[in-house]
Amino acid sequence: MTTAIKSAPDRTSFVKPADVAPKWFVVDAEGQIVGRLATQIATVLMGKHKPEYTPHVDTGDYVIVLNAGKVQFTGGGMVHPEHPAFTTKMAKKKYWWVTGWPSGLRNIPAINLWEKKPEEILRLAVKRMLPKTALGRHMLDKLKLVEGDVHPHQAQKPEAFPAHLMPAKVVS
Repeated sequence: MTTAIKSAPDRTSFVKPADVAPKWFVVDAEGQIVGRLATQIATVLMGKHKPEYTPHVDTGDYVIVLNAGKVQFTGGGMVHPEHPAFTTKMAKKKYWWVTGWPSGLRNIPAINLWEKKPEEILRLAVKRMLPKTALGRHMLDKLKLVEGDVHPHQAQKPEAFPAHLMPAKVVS
């Protein structure tokens, strides 16, 4: 009777946290649609653009977003003297949250949020696309939103955002 030689089963290799070397990317958000840009930023923050993506390890990269308050919503334009990018969707969209207290459901219209904290619209869009875990909160910390064209992260030598992930700009 002959016995077959058993080989070791194929093993899936996972990236270890010590083996991850994150890169820094910079993207200009001026004229970009909120949701389309947020999906690509979330992809890079999670590390899904890399072949060594591992769900339980933070393999993502840092993203610096310039002109974060100049993102746009889709929808027909409306005349508004203070906001040239004002759209019907911006008038209808509401951001909801719960305070944790009884009757603590709150909301704020997108236009009011844009007037108070314009970069918060993009941050919330990206936050809601990341995992709702401690790892997702750590991924969100790697998102750096800047209001102008100049950022304080020159020492990290950021590269341009990958062209294949960049959404098309809005044609006005």
